[in-house]
Formats: sequence, C-alpha cells, structure tokens
Amino acid sequence: MGISNSLWKLFATTVIFAGIAPASAIFASTKGIPAHGPAAVLFNGSDLSGFDTFIQSKGLNNDPDHVFQVEHGMVHVSGKEMGYIITKQDYQNYYLKAEFKWGEGTFAPREGQARDSGILYNIQGEQKVWPRSVEFQINEGCTGDFWMTDGAALTGKDGQRVTGPDGNAVKIDRFNKGPWKNVVGYRDPVNEVEKPHGQWNVLELVNQNGHVKQYVNGKLVNEGTDAFPSSGKILFQSEGAEVFFRNMKLYPLK
Repeated sequence: MGISNSLWKLFATTVIFAGIAPASAIFASTKGIPAHGPAAVLFNGSDLSGFDTFIQSKGLNNDPDHVFQVEHGMVHVSGKEMGYIITKQDYQNYYLKAEFKWGEGTFAPREGQARDSGILYNIQGEQKVWPRSVEFQINEGCTGDFWMTDGAALTGKDGQRVTGPDGNAVKIDRFNKGPWKNVVGYRDPVNEVEKPHGQWNVLELVNQNGHVKQYVNGKLVNEGTDAFPSSGKILFQSEGAEVFFRNMKLYPLK
C-alpha cells in the first residue's frame, strides 16, 4: 500500500529531529545562570563598531598593524602587541557569554610562555595596560582565575578580601587548580577545564550586584563577592598570544 506525500514528510521530519536531539543537549543552559533578558550583541560578526581599540604603544583607536581583525565572524587577535578591544558602553548586572580558542603564535615578552589573554570587566578609570578591573583570566593551565588590577578588589570564596595594588595586580586561583608551569601549551594535570588546543571554549560570567561567578565550558570555576568596581566597561585582551573570540553576547539580568 502506498504512503501519501504528507506522511512521508512527517516521517522525514521525525527522523531528522530524532537524529539531532542528542546534539542539541550540548546547548542546554548552564546550571546556576539567573533569569535574564534578550541578548545585547557586543560583537556583530562583521566589524568592531561596538568597541574602541587600545594598543599600549599607539593609544586609543590606532591599530595600524591590525592587532585586531574581523575574519569569518570572529575577532582575530594577533597577540603581537599589548592591548585590547573595549566596549564603548558601561554595563552592570548582566550575564556575559563568549567563546574563545587559541591560535599558534606567542610573542615577546611572552614568547614561549603559556598562552595568555583575558576578559576584563567592571572597568573604570583611564585607558591603559591594564585599567582598574576584575579579570576573567584566559591562560593555558589557569583559565578561570580572577585577577584584580590597579585597585580593584574582590572577596573570594574563602572569605579573604583581595585588592590589586595601584598599578599592579593580584589573583585568586580557580577552584581545584593543580600545579602550574609558565610554558606554551601547558595543561593542568589535576583539573583542566579547557578543551584541547584549537577547539572552541565557552566562557560565561555572571556579574550581579558585585557577586561574580565565572564558568568555563559549563563548569563553575571561580566565585567572589563585593566586587569593586561592580560595574563598568568590558574588554578582550591581546597579551602576547594569538587568540580568537566569537559569539560575544551580554544578557541583562532580570
């Protein structure tokens, strides 16, 4: 007995959705992310119109060597000079989600050292390397550490208040961090949270009234309270290593 065209379409649709169902679980929400509104897209995939650039040796919006380039819907950071792209707007009380992957190159003064970058947030004050901020560290073997820079402060999970000295920075290690060596390609032998080199990693940040949580690939890796400052601009670093960013979105918390 023949099967009608409409039944064939229904059968094909059912097979297709059955086939992709397991993969869709990859995109399930990370546990602990609070209710939020629709995304504000920080990077539109075409240009850097939502950002200013800053190069240590060149200043604001002067990037003749193309340290930051848009390629195939990604921000390609060469890493050859210290600097950053920074949002033009200030933000507070949000959920930030972005993806990164490492490139190959490492450059002076960090040539041969563990690849390094970061997302600095709650930025206030003058534009410089590096401005007052809390950092979501991106660094081979220790992605997820906190860094407090130039007077920024945070109370860690252990209750200890940590303040970055003026003009300098101090850190709070991510949870269950193993021994670390500052060599290119390093991976944490105890609790590595990054995917293998060259694969995309998902970073998530909850910044809610000074209570901050940092997630790597769906895993809570660090948490602190009473962040100072608690609001401000957001930047993505160039710090001696080639790195790529994409899908940089910010969701206001309800």
